[in-house]
Amino acid sequence: MPRPPTQMPQFSSVADVGKRLSTAGYLPDAQIATTVFLADRLGKPLLVEGPAGTGKTELAKALAAATGSELIRLQCYEGLDEARALYEWNYKKQLLRIQAAQGGDGTDWDTVHDDIFGEEFLLSRPLLTAIRRTEPTVLLIDETDKADVEVEGLLLEVLSDFQVTIPELGTVAATRRPTVVLTSNATRELSEALKRRCLYLALDYPSAEREREIVLSRVPDLAPGLAEQLVRTIRALRAMELKKSPSISETLDWAQTLLELGLDTLDETAVRSTLGVVLKHASDQERAAAELRLN
Repeated sequence: MPRPPTQMPQFSSVADVGKRLSTAGYLPDAQIATTVFLADRLGKPLLVEGPAGTGKTELAKALAAATGSELIRLQCYEGLDEARALYEWNYKKQLLRIQAAQGGDGTDWDTVHDDIFGEEFLLSRPLLTAIRRTEPTVLLIDETDKADVEVEGLLLEVLSDFQVTIPELGTVAATRRPTVVLTSNATRELSEALKRRCLYLALDYPSAEREREIVLSRVPDLAPGLAEQLVRTIRALRAMELKKSPSISETLDWAQTLLELGLDTLDETAVRSTLGVVLKHASDQERAAAELRLN
């Protein structure tokens, strides 16, 4: 089967990526902007890997916003199967149709069989939905490392040809290739075959300067000095051995919290009273209180 046609590039340059992602609320560094640009130009899926909370999912959301695309998300988890990722049949509706035919309307079985495996009874899941769309689409395959190895095999087939064979309906091929972003928290190693099909971007927590820029762009009413204190404290927390280090989104939540409380400094009292915004385990709060000397 022929491959789907190559789509027109959505970005004119690396600088264009940076500008449009920034407008969408995501501040990329040079590496991020360059990798996104190359994925767009080469028509390759983008695999973004790194610790939880480093902005991997947000990058896909911003990419959809920056390109005016519909975001379709497949959230991976242990036990995810083809029916939940690709498609399944509406068995209840099929059964009702069979029962209606048996009620004496004169419909023979061959007609019923062809009928119940038609479009009306097909439940399209994220992968099939993305393949069938004719409008600009960003397909986010989130936390790919949480899915079973069998799901990787399904992804290999879909990402290789952007087509799916439904035995009862035939082959469904993409007429417009979706932009694909896969994320991974690196809890397990993904297969080399899957990685070969993708461009790779490793995301870690941002530098202090970049995180301060992110805070001030998303919470512009926060005083720059308070943003500096906030980022410094967040980085101190991430340096501790915690069950869950604060994510970038939690940094932003903390910034908004300080703004809502009308605080102009992040002193020990402010940290102690708002620590639950960023640390969600009692043991993490106890460790932070001890190491930050909040007792």
